[in-house]
Amino acid sequence: MKKLNIIILVFLVVSQLSYSQNKKVYVADIEGMIDLGLAPYVQRVIEEAEKNSADAIIFRINTFGGRVDAATQIKDAILNSSVKTIAFIDKRAISAGALISLSCEQIIMVPGATIGATTAVDQGGKKLSEKVESYMRAEMRSTAERRGRRKDIAEGMVDERIVVKGIVDSTQLITLTSEEALKYGIADSILSNILEVLKADNLQDAEVINVKSNWAEDVVRFLHNPIISSLLIMIGLVGLFVEIKTPGWGLPGTAGVVALILFFGSGYILQLASIIEIVIFIVGVILLLIEVFVIPGFGIFGVLGILFMIAGLFLGLLPSFSTLNMGILSQAIIQLASSFVLAGAVIYFLTKFLPKTQIWNKLILQTNIEAQSGYTSNVGLDHLIGAEGKSFTVLRPSGTAIINNKRYDVVTAGEYIKRGTIIVVTAVEGSKIVVMKKD
Repeated sequence: MKKLNIIILVFLVVSQLSYSQNKKVYVADIEGMIDLGLAPYVQRVIEEAEKNSADAIIFRINTFGGRVDAATQIKDAILNSSVKTIAFIDKRAISAGALISLSCEQIIMVPGATIGATTAVDQGGKKLSEKVESYMRAEMRSTAERRGRRKDIAEGMVDERIVVKGIVDSTQLITLTSEEALKYGIADSILSNILEVLKADNLQDAEVINVKSNWAEDVVRFLHNPIISSLLIMIGLVGLFVEIKTPGWGLPGTAGVVALILFFGSGYILQLASIIEIVIFIVGVILLLIEVFVIPGFGIFGVLGILFMIAGLFLGLLPSFSTLNMGILSQAIIQLASSFVLAGAVIYFLTKFLPKTQIWNKLILQTNIEAQSGYTSNVGLDHLIGAEGKSFTVLRPSGTAIINNKRYDVVTAGEYIKRGTIIVVTAVEGSKIVVMKKD
């Protein structure tokens, strides 16, 4: 009997040790500005924790807030998690940070921390429309209800008109300290560090896995920065313009295409740009190319192409309409407008000033080489002066013409000549054949 008791005791000890060794807790940081680049990181942490059957995920939160659409994506991911989620508020969870905290099963705050002030404001700090406020109140109310917390306090964090007796008057938004949050049932406990959090949940023997953002998430977050995304749009527009104005395909066009791929690709990952926005932009480019190379003049195809391109870029900066507000809308307008202004300035610089620089001069021939020197590559073109031919392509002012049953690269003195027009050679300057429309 004594031996049996010893065996059972050993078995229980071994089982407990094995269970303790199998416990896993994931720790993720939600700090700084909450933007759309943070959502993929949180989603990855949750997926890894679920895949490895973790016992809990602790989100260490210290933020003044950020984008509502980003907070909504993070909130949805946390609510859908099959792993227990704990919000450990280290210092503060303001605005969008409060919504994320409420979505967790447990809220633990350090002494002296704060949570609340969730009203939606624009970049200037002004309150947004009632429509946006109503949406935010509903998000806070439904999230608090889902986790069994007080809905009136959650709504009062968004709207100062909601009076909660004993907390604030009708002129203030609700922001709670750690003690107040514990008193009114928003927080579950007050602890000083992660170790105390683990001990309180009987996870002190668990393996703690700190998950940091990876390089791909950092790159996407970097590309989504308003300044960087504006530069990508500018590079794309300038690259396409240069390729349209010059023959062949070169570095500017490649850089432009890569920049646009990075812009739309990062937006697609962050659920900003969808296939629809990308298709709209591509259709715009195609319409513009048809206008430039196929249809003479500038008409409906060119106008539609520009409008489609602007629409694709603009929609690529906007989230879903359910989370759209004037702050995000105005930011998108400013971004797109600044990109176009910057692109226009770069194009003007290229056309006006670059040909005068020393670097540019090294790439082009500045002086004519006389035919008598014997160094010309096209000997005997003088006989074409006065010859008639037909424009093989549209001359804008350069293009191709058929003269004496041979194809030549020609240029006009600046006039626009349609394809199939009878032309006459007026001058030959080295390898340059100058033509004009025959009267």
